[in-house]
Amino acid sequence: MRVRGKIVKWEDGKGFGFIAPELAGKQIFVHINAFPRRTRRPKIGDSVTFEFGRDAQGRDRAENVAGERGTFLRGRFSRSLVSASIFLFIVALVTVSGRLPVIVLWLYLVVSVLTFAMYAYDKSAARRSAQRIPENTLHMLALLGGWPGALFAQQRLRHKSIKRSFQVVFWITLLINVSAFAYVLSPYGARLETILNRIAG
Repeated sequence: MRVRGKIVKWEDGKGFGFIAPELAGKQIFVHINAFPRRTRRPKIGDSVTFEFGRDAQGRDRAENVAGERGTFLRGRFSRSLVSASIFLFIVALVTVSGRLPVIVLWLYLVVSVLTFAMYAYDKSAARRSAQRIPENTLHMLALLGGWPGALFAQQRLRHKSIKRSFQVVFWITLLINVSAFAYVLSPYGARLETILNRIAG
């Protein structure tokens, strides 16, 4: 039987919290794995439905958590991943057509993989209360072309996807990188390249 409740506590760095059932009773422990994949991170105040379960020690916990309408706020990050995939496909087409060096595609791919690895390490460090990777480092990697990997990490690992201040800076770095890419492909970018080649010659 599904029960309605509201998230009243949430430790995003550790990936767990507590749900207060709608019909009185004690708060129920809930882990991030109880939520469906491809969703945003839970936050305090979210209304949910869930099923009662027990962990290996026989303690109560929430399972199969969903939003009141059947899914838990699905959509935003899935659309972001589609956009990132389309962008990488465009980069591949542009490099294959010869408009940009192949190294540009490799740069996006390699830095994205590195960025994903950095997110994974940072989440692991947060769980172990070990030294974290500075947010500025993650932002710099995104700015250099690793933002597709960052988006994959935010959804797949559910890390750094809800902290508002981090998200604001992240999207700014993404927009700067995409704008720079578009500028290089524009007639203005071509003129700049011609000027630089003349100066170098």
